[in-house]
Amino acid sequence: MSFSAYLREGEHVGLRPFRLADGPEFTARVHESRHLHHPWLSPPATTEEYEAYATPLIEGAGRVGFLVCERETGAIAGFVNINNIVYGAFDCGALGYGAFAHAAGRGLFREALGLVVAQAFAPGDEGGLGLHRLEANIQPGNAASLALVRGAGFRQEGFSPDFLFVDGAWRDHERWAITAGMPGA
Repeated sequence: MSFSAYLREGEHVGLRPFRLADGPEFTARVHESRHLHHPWLSPPATTEEYEAYATPLIEGAGRVGFLVCERETGAIAGFVNINNIVYGAFDCGALGYGAFAHAAGRGLFREALGLVVAQAFAPGDEGGLGLHRLEANIQPGNAASLALVRGAGFRQEGFSPDFLFVDGAWRDHERWAITAGMPGA
């Protein structure tokens, strides 16, 4: 079964927008994936937290969110958000993402990240975001996330000490970026 409203599709996954109705499945996946996410991120774990998290992604003011779904079943495999979108001289956004445990290690996120990059760089008149640059800020110990962006063609640009407050503490992050026209973009 294939979800009919995918924004972009690959061989194994499709990207679709967040919906408030996805809260129960999303939060159930979060609970199943706590061991995978900790200490890297803390996605919403209750329906109320999910609604507060998803609403700005649905409304799209300066950010957009994509649910990564398995094409055969429509099951939510994870999420990728583009936050802090700035147009004009920057045309840039910052990635945030997380896979769910049942989908981890299956190559689904490598495919999904390629779809997100294509959506981000596609011109607005083609349904894309028309961005020129995407950034990802990753905690140095998160080997899986570093391998994901490296494999997608992102380049390391620097190190930011105490950059983001995650799971109750300020965390160091490596700054990675990809621009339109780079290999992998």
